[in-house]
Amino acid sequence: EKQAAAIKERVAHGFPLHSPPHVPEPDAYRIITGACFEHKPILEAPARMKWFEQQLLVHLQKQSLEVAAWVVLPNHYHILVKIPEIKSFTKAQGQLHGRTSFEINKEDDEQGRQVWFRCTDRVMRSERHYFTTLNYIHNNPVKHGYVDKWGDWEYSSYDWYLENKGRDWLVALWQEYPVLNYGDQWDVL
Repeated sequence: EKQAAAIKERVAHGFPLHSPPHVPEPDAYRIITGACFEHKPILEAPARMKWFEQQLLVHLQKQSLEVAAWVVLPNHYHILVKIPEIKSFTKAQGQLHGRTSFEINKEDDEQGRQVWFRCTDRVMRSERHYFTTLNYIHNNPVKHGYVDKWGDWEYSSYDWYLENKGRDWLVALWQEYPVLNYGDQWDVL
């Protein structure tokens, strides 16, 4: 019943049926989430996660985007990034997904397999939302049970923050902007 109401609402506003719309808010920081198809851990191998992390960061750098945080996990990734215009960004992310899918499938001898499902975004609504999201991204490998501490996961921006802002800054940020139940309803990958 809820799903039918959501579909009816999307149709009424001219939005696509298959995914939420990308709100056209220029120059906004957003959390972007890219998920592997059917949540399969296609990026699971450490070398592959490192490779995808590099592909992602170079891709974002070529667009001259301000990247605030990132994490790559076996079946999804999150980035906190300032995006001038969402339509161009999602098109570019689609190209990144296509290019990396091709390389991954070639390596796995799985030509034609769908690697990525979609890319979702959420605009940061406040300073609190921004810093809680930054903590959420760094805590994501802990949340999903891959490691016990942020510093044990090498495929994220945590080390940059530790080196450039320091441990005390990170601890204060965690205390001021705790994650609590952030992501419980939508990050169930």
